[in-house]
Amino acid sequence: MPADRLILALAQISPVVGDIDGNLARLRAARAEAAAFGAELVLAPELFLAGYPPEDLVLKPAFQEACRTACETLARETADGGPAVLVGLPWVEGGALYNAAALLKGGRIEAVRFKVDLPNYGVFDEKRVFRPGPHPGPITFDGLRLGVPICEDIWGPDPVECIAETGGEILLVPNASPYERDKLAVRRRIAEARVAESGLPLVYLNAVGGQDELVFEGGSFVLNADGSLAAQLPGFRETVARVVFERRDGGWLCVEGPHESVEQGDEGDYAACVLGLRDYVERNRFPGVVLGLSGGVDSALCAAMAVDALGPERVHAVMLPYKFTSAASLGDAAACAKALGLRYDTVPIGEPVEAMERVLAPLFAGRARDITEENIQSRTRGLILMSISNKFGAMVVTTGNKSEMSVGYATLYGDMNGGFNPIKDLYKMEVFRLSELRNRWKPQGALGPDGTVIPQNIIAKAPSAELREDQKDEDSLPPYAILDAILIGLVEKEMRVADIVAAGFDVETVKRVERLLYLAEYKRRQSAPGVKVGPRNFGRDRRYPIVNRFRDSGAAARAPDASIAPKGKAGTSERFED
Repeated sequence: MPADRLILALAQISPVVGDIDGNLARLRAARAEAAAFGAELVLAPELFLAGYPPEDLVLKPAFQEACRTACETLARETADGGPAVLVGLPWVEGGALYNAAALLKGGRIEAVRFKVDLPNYGVFDEKRVFRPGPHPGPITFDGLRLGVPICEDIWGPDPVECIAETGGEILLVPNASPYERDKLAVRRRIAEARVAESGLPLVYLNAVGGQDELVFEGGSFVLNADGSLAAQLPGFRETVARVVFERRDGGWLCVEGPHESVEQGDEGDYAACVLGLRDYVERNRFPGVVLGLSGGVDSALCAAMAVDALGPERVHAVMLPYKFTSAASLGDAAACAKALGLRYDTVPIGEPVEAMERVLAPLFAGRARDITEENIQSRTRGLILMSISNKFGAMVVTTGNKSEMSVGYATLYGDMNGGFNPIKDLYKMEVFRLSELRNRWKPQGALGPDGTVIPQNIIAKAPSAELREDQKDEDSLPPYAILDAILIGLVEKEMRVADIVAAGFDVETVKRVERLLYLAEYKRRQSAPGVKVGPRNFGRDRRYPIVNRFRDSGAAARAPDASIAPKGKAGTSERFED
């Protein structure tokens, strides 16, 4: 007789790409924890043994073999009478490479299922490396027929329909679904649709942790066959959760599971930036970080995130003043450093800046001062921070926001220097919001102090790079509220200039912002990686050519003329601006 009860362990745990032995050890620890509360089966995330996304690393035969060896090792260990394991890994069969899930039970690999729908959009590139599998039937586990659609397999109806039609009773869905603002609600809607179509309960198990630009926030959940939420795991932290199903009235019902909160909206963005920075620093084995603390809101928010991620003892802030640095900035930076409890040093840059200007004076004779001299200041600061990094091993945190990176309001080999940028995908207005948020809240597990850590004066004052006397960002750019709205239209939504203008924006302003956006592509290609939080980050999501003569004329959209071949129009030649 099939069992009428299933005790399932949801291993919402964090793999590291390429750390096969370490991932195996993490899964062993999760299995031991699951055994302690009587679990019969442990569910691990998608491609857990390899880490996600493995990118082209997964094409190496030695890597494939190491993952398979780890799987076979763990399979043999299940002969101890403890829980079975359902784990994701790359799997080679018939000369093809698959994204697979393997059931390990009783000392052997009982069954393997392959991912059918391989995502190939946004940050995903799975068709590059994997072959799609056939539609999966269920796996039999102690008389219970388990459907195992893998991640993207539930974003369309067909794989789940196949499982339901071939006798599946519970859907177990291993995922490595990256964080994106408010994505939990999207996942829930997709899962609810599959439950409604199949009439089966669904377990959505997600990975957690940072991997380069991507953050996986966990937030795993269980839906009963009626679509109700039966369990919710926390966001942004590891857990091994006990979930109990019972057979009732011919179906299966989740009767026990945790109900925890998941940070969303601005709180989710902040928590993602902290987790992404922490795991990038830890997994690349940096002892800590160093950053320039200018008295502005961007560097202050980055400092708060760094302290929350690593603790104040591992964060070194440096004020790098020049003659244009205001007394207010000096005081604000010192106050922020004190509030955060981090190490704070001041290194004046007057002598090296002026020495560089003297060296260049013969070459620049007869030419007026311009942005060149401003960039010498920024590049001097970048040189000093990189020198501190080289000497002590700490990684430089880059502090430019998405608004600046969009329009090139940043200096190559200057303020763009660094190893990682936690706010790279945050527009300036979002930086302001998250700074206000952090003063009244911090994520669970954050290592920074409670209360106000970013002085209100930093948030309230007009933004300035302070590279010349009385400089303000709005001398060169539209007000950030306007700039960000235009950029969201151009970057996130790929809107026509005419449509943005129709929403109430000045046509020349929109066209100028679009021009700057295109011109700055060469800078973004050389920028540090940073946490993805929005729907379209620079890098993995949005891939534009550097050489690009197209400019939107701003004309209203028209239907194509089917009687003639379409013709393009070249834009005017542009020079790069620093």
